[in-house]
Amino acid sequence: MANNHPDDKTPEDDQITDQNRKRVLTATSLGIIFAIAAALVFSLQDGISKYMATRYNVFFVVMLRYWAFAAFVLVMSSRGEGGIAAVARSQVIGLQFFRGMLLVLQICVIIWSFANIGLISTHVIFAAFPLLVTALSVPFLKETVGWQRWLAIFAGFAGVVIILQPGSSVFSPISLIPCLTALMFAFYHILTRYVSRFDTPQTSFFWTGIGGAVTVSFIGPFFWDPMVGFDWFWMLALAILGALGHYLTIRALAIAEASSIQPFFFLQLVFTSLVALVVFGEGITLTMLFGAMIIVGSGMFTFWRERQRNR
Repeated sequence: MANNHPDDKTPEDDQITDQNRKRVLTATSLGIIFAIAAALVFSLQDGISKYMATRYNVFFVVMLRYWAFAAFVLVMSSRGEGGIAAVARSQVIGLQFFRGMLLVLQICVIIWSFANIGLISTHVIFAAFPLLVTALSVPFLKETVGWQRWLAIFAGFAGVVIILQPGSSVFSPISLIPCLTALMFAFYHILTRYVSRFDTPQTSFFWTGIGGAVTVSFIGPFFWDPMVGFDWFWMLALAILGALGHYLTIRALAIAEASSIQPFFFLQLVFTSLVALVVFGEGITLTMLFGAMIIVGSGMFTFWRERQRNR
């Protein structure tokens, strides 16, 4: 009787391997399309948020937006097995609620930054948040980061310094606000990674919406300001785009590896800059462009190194 070596492959095995490879490539391609669409949707959302924040209080705008987001979360959760009760069940409910609270406060700060500092100025610095996530994962998650990714992190921070130009006549302390938003969002991601050790992504998504909606509902009513004219349409569009952006992100991450599609979310910086230039007439300097290229390049390199490590 002939013995088959484990490494011996039949034509049928090669065919199955080719089919699996094509299936993965198809899923990745579709995930990239969803990621690019999400980046575009979030860019439009940022543009509307900037407009609304110049006319109404930020807490009021975010409260209405989060009420719509919470409704979307409840509808999505009710469709799962066991309904809302099963999705809401968490082993770390305190941390989950804190995640939602941190994110909604970060959104309030970044929208204020959109209105007072500018879309481009905010986003070019906010793009450094993946580098902060990588750096913070060492002390908080006990992850290992090699020297190449540390080098990329320092390069990205150098890009931030180039944009801010501390010590020069153009520097203003208010320009540090985008740095605060990036740090808050990085901590949100660190907490998201941590709670994923205990809860499902569906549970984390549920508490992102509910925790944020409850938090901002304690603040927003004190700044209630009746909307006038066509602003109700923009508020409705803001709510729809928010839900759509989250849905597209969920779909992208559900069908493709995060490390494969994450770099395409950097396109939000490009799309948002176009909205800022065309709609709001914002400008971009060569210094800002150079710093943004360093930040984005460093971020994409860290994603690539993480993907290589996972492989």
